[in-house]
Amino acid sequence: MTSEPITLLLAGARRGDIAATEALFSAVYAELQKLARSHRRRWRGNDTMNTTALIHEVFLKFSGQDIGDFANRTHFFATASKAMRQVLVNYAQRQGAGKRGGQAMHITLEEATIASQVSANELLDLHGLLSRIEMENPRRCRVVECRVFGGMTIEEVAEALSISPATVKREWQIASAQIYRELEAN
Repeated sequence: MTSEPITLLLAGARRGDIAATEALFSAVYAELQKLARSHRRRWRGNDTMNTTALIHEVFLKFSGQDIGDFANRTHFFATASKAMRQVLVNYAQRQGAGKRGGQAMHITLEEATIASQVSANELLDLHGLLSRIEMENPRRCRVVECRVFGGMTIEEVAEALSISPATVKREWQIASAQIYRELEAN
């Protein structure tokens, strides 16, 4: 589905159009399902959090939120990216409680993905780094969330965060280098 129909459905839902709201949830569900499948393919270890469970957890995070809070498709998916990160981190924390060891981490950030596969411990380590980045530069953290957890392009991130594509590229490069340095140091 292209970005325009979801944006139009969001506008209809804001106006109270019930048919638009139902169509919106069907449309975003399908796109979130693709995104969640992508995350599941990269997940190593316990497979009890399936694609459907991940999507439903994201929808639960959105429950009670006014649909009018989302300006357009990219804003919705930027918010969904952050929610997906939170769900996966919470899941990893529950799965990895007490299991953390001195194993070497093997995470690299490639263009808009967590390269190869990510274990629960590696996801927690990445979350810790993102939390530190967020304290230093919240916008940089949002860029990483949108690219890594949302699978968004440079242009989509720029639109979602209301910044230029050049700024997204610069923040992405800085964050990637920072994450790589910190992971290499561990």
